[in-house]
Amino acid sequence: MTKWFNETLYTGFRQSHEIKKILFEGKSKYQKVVVFESARYGRILGLDGVVQCTEGDEFVYHEMLTHLPMLAHGKVRDVLIIGGGDGGILEEVLKHKSVRRATMVEIDDVVIDVSKKFLSSICGKAFQDKRTNLVVGDGAAWVRDTEERYDLIIVDRPDPVGPATVLFSGEFYKNCKRVMKPGAILVAQNGVPHMQGPELTDAVKLFQKIWKRSGSYLAVVPTYVCGFMSLTWASDQDITKTPAKTLAARFKKAGLKGLRYYNPDIATGAFALPNFVRKLIPGVKPY
Repeated sequence: MTKWFNETLYTGFRQSHEIKKILFEGKSKYQKVVVFESARYGRILGLDGVVQCTEGDEFVYHEMLTHLPMLAHGKVRDVLIIGGGDGGILEEVLKHKSVRRATMVEIDDVVIDVSKKFLSSICGKAFQDKRTNLVVGDGAAWVRDTEERYDLIIVDRPDPVGPATVLFSGEFYKNCKRVMKPGAILVAQNGVPHMQGPELTDAVKLFQKIWKRSGSYLAVVPTYVCGFMSLTWASDQDITKTPAKTLAARFKKAGLKGLRYYNPDIATGAFALPNFVRKLIPGVKPY
């Protein structure tokens, strides 16, 4: 009998992945964790019944949350990753030789452990890199209390349920602003606009209250079904204005080989929003 992983994130809609083999299934202090071999997307990590990442298309999400802001900034040395227990963001960050320290704060040690064991194709050797500062703890508490300062903050947050709810709060983002260096950038995933439009609107409204500049850019991640995925950004500089020639020069200098989604042209085009997404962004004039 065929077994299926049924994701019911949205009311009245579901997606299913055929399970070839369950590699891990258990419950941490915070959530249900499963890793399984799927029929089409390779190994998949699921938390509380929701797909977090797959071997088949994780590169889109991780490359766009990492390389787009890093190359828009141009001088990232110190990075803070909130969440990201699968290690995919960390692995992409560390591809930049300019990075001297990458602090990753993940609340669930079980997610880290199963990712190290079963998802090495995603995290690589990032957890062993000497530049990695791995903290098992509460990301909200970290940005509230730390004295460290960062050039880039990547909030690899899941959907606003369970322990991740705090990663959508105003207090959390005010504290993120507190630990950002001048010119620093923050990015966070914000779901699929076609299905989660109000969440995108609320996120940008919040960012506009805290930073001078903010907005959204898009990527196509097949696993995150129903269209484009929105990645929100915030900074005191306008990251959409980085000249294409500058991005190309920075990309070449960084020596980023073998990327499967990101390139300077994609980075420029990612800020072009369809009309239905533009309508979700406060302050953006419709065509």
